[in-house]
Amino acid sequence: MTKFINLLIVLTCIICSACNDYLNIPPKGSKIPTTLADFEALLRDQYTNGRTPILNALYLLNDVYLKNAQVNSPSLNRANYMWDESADRIMLNNSDEDTYYALYATISNCNLIVENAPTATEATDAERNEVIAYAKVIRSLCYDVLTNYYADTYDASTAEEKLSVPLITSANIDAPYKQVSIQYLYDFMLNDIKEAIEMGLPAQSMTAIHPNLGAGYALLARIYLQMQNYEEALRYSNLALQQNNQLYDWNSFYEEHQAAIEDPDNYDKLATPMQYDYVENYYLRYGGQSNYDSYEYNIPAERAARFEDGDARFLSRWKLKVDNNDTYYAALTSGFFNHGGLTTCEAYLIKAECQARLTTQNDFTEAMNTLNAVRATRIRPEMYRPATASTLEEALSLIRDTKDNELIFSIVPFADARRFNSEGKYLRRMTKNYNGTEYTLSPTSHLWTMPFPAGALNNPGNGTIEQNVSK
Repeated sequence: MTKFINLLIVLTCIICSACNDYLNIPPKGSKIPTTLADFEALLRDQYTNGRTPILNALYLLNDVYLKNAQVNSPSLNRANYMWDESADRIMLNNSDEDTYYALYATISNCNLIVENAPTATEATDAERNEVIAYAKVIRSLCYDVLTNYYADTYDASTAEEKLSVPLITSANIDAPYKQVSIQYLYDFMLNDIKEAIEMGLPAQSMTAIHPNLGAGYALLARIYLQMQNYEEALRYSNLALQQNNQLYDWNSFYEEHQAAIEDPDNYDKLATPMQYDYVENYYLRYGGQSNYDSYEYNIPAERAARFEDGDARFLSRWKLKVDNNDTYYAALTSGFFNHGGLTTCEAYLIKAECQARLTTQNDFTEAMNTLNAVRATRIRPEMYRPATASTLEEALSLIRDTKDNELIFSIVPFADARRFNSEGKYLRRMTKNYNGTEYTLSPTSHLWTMPFPAGALNNPGNGTIEQNVSK
């Protein structure tokens, strides 16, 4: 487990009581953190703390295009993209370690803050609590992604018995840890976020990369929804929207750039609005991108067909492209995208699903009104018609379609699909045609849980890890 503990030796020394005095002398160019500003600076390392790479979940969903040449070569990416249940993904997972180590590196930095910021100098108690609160929310978000990637989805009937991921709460490189149950980890996340709110998670955070109070509420709503606790998910989505309920007007963006967007030969990149000042942000966190990778992913033509007609957000971000043997929708925007964070749009769509689930009169008007609040800012006026539903199945299908499209490249569509699959009533069997052959992904396939990487299993550190899938 030591590989993912992304700490400098000088940082480790301050929490290892066995360190000799001479080890506490900072090398030239280094500084041992002592002030609150020193610790808070760890949160601003966006390459370490700001990424949420989940590429193989996106390949499984076919939300990211894999070129034909890549499909023809055996790899973990291909196994997931082509829904190859015969592939030994454990064997193929010798190199796909980014998800695991990137998120645990962030967790390690958050642990360092939670452990040591209470005694940081040059700060008031309120200022210390604020920074600790940021770390707790970020840590919980990372664990939410990890458990929804490497462990089975939450099911109350099995959550106490099934294993989740290693729970590590210390930045000490030698600290023992345990691979806890799914239930234990969910309880930990909920408690951590609620503690952060009680500690004074601010309504207005330091920057967009520091989660604000709305982020805390939105993350609670996301987790409760995954647990199928619709009452609590609705309550916290409403609390999040009380903090910020703004939605970005993608129709205006489309109209501003309409000439370039509609030019079939123009693939020049447009600056994305989904950056630091995006009005929908509660907390900005990259997806797989970083400071050095500022383009969105290309998407398959079959995936593009699932967007609603007249969706200005889609039309502004992708355009059909034929490149030798590859036909796909090429990304049109550049910048730093909030694919890994928390937004008002997600809060609206969580609220809509909960309203639909909790209606007692078979009246889905409120749920559709909430859904349409989002759609009205996305769908071109000449194409827009308010969504309506007469059954729960219709309502959930409409909400899920919009949510899958709005939150593409985030963990949410993957986690939602697993949740619906587990529920059994409203699952979807995915199908596609590739070079004349039909492929199907069963809702019960083992592919819906990703295997731990070889590095984690072979170097478990001061604990043990049990693989959660057979292959």
